[in-house]
Amino acid sequence: MNQLNNLLITGASGFTGQHACRHFLKAGYAVTGVTRNHISNGQIQVEKCNLTDKEAVRNLVKKVQPQYILHLAGQNHVGLSWNDPVSTLEANFLSTLYLIDAIRHENPNCKTVVVGSALQFEPNDMSTLTHPYSFSKTLQVQVAQAWANLYNLHIVIAKPSNLIGPGLSNGVCSIFAKKIVKMEENKAQNVLEVNNLSAQRDFIDVRDAVSAYEILLTNGKSGEVYEISSGNSYSLKEIVTKLKSLTTIDFQVKSQEHILSEEKVLITPNKIMKLGWKPTISLQSSMEDILNFYRENHTKNF
Repeated sequence: MNQLNNLLITGASGFTGQHACRHFLKAGYAVTGVTRNHISNGQIQVEKCNLTDKEAVRNLVKKVQPQYILHLAGQNHVGLSWNDPVSTLEANFLSTLYLIDAIRHENPNCKTVVVGSALQFEPNDMSTLTHPYSFSKTLQVQVAQAWANLYNLHIVIAKPSNLIGPGLSNGVCSIFAKKIVKMEENKAQNVLEVNNLSAQRDFIDVRDAVSAYEILLTNGKSGEVYEISSGNSYSLKEIVTKLKSLTTIDFQVKSQEHILSEEKVLITPNKIMKLGWKPTISLQSSMEDILNFYRENHTKNF
């Protein structure tokens, strides 16, 4: 396949992947989505591939011959990384290594964006390592930068903050919204449990993040890490308050903040804003869209 603006998206059936497929199709790209699951979008070419299978990944890149790759696939649940750290390393580190090495062999002119995480740690200070997920995402970024430098590949790293927006997500805002919709339907007690109301997060709408990924694919500097965020932090108490303002029901909030302390993670979007990007979707709009998604899909067993 040798087509203008041919884009390969890994993790295409995931939360960000589905938004990315819609965005890039609208932008005129020929999209190939890589997934283990079904994608209900007839406009994209679907390739099923286990990204932890080295030969399968190389055959995929050889077949598609993409001009661009957006690498979203991986294991993004901190709790699961504690239960199965090896699988998390395979999903986040090895899959990235196999993908970029396949690019080295089969399509070295391809431009690639590898999506890391705000939760990666500082490799020179092991005291900042908090969970296996962080370790896996840090290794992912390091190998991407190493291959870019050693083999002169065009690989850019995106480092997003907490992504929110409509669609199935394991993020805290979606968890809260799903519970509130169940309350609205009298399917749950009017109690919302929050570990730590004072915990601070930077939230960015997934649709804004995807637009940032497009800018990085076309204008990002190889080997560089670009932080993608709103530049603002909100406490979970503020998030709950915003959600409360968007529903007619009253509910109680239970917090366990006395058993949990968290360090604020700060990331700033200054570098990518110099490329012309800025977030356009407000936190309020994101919250409304998340609630409406679960209201419209209330009959599904999420």
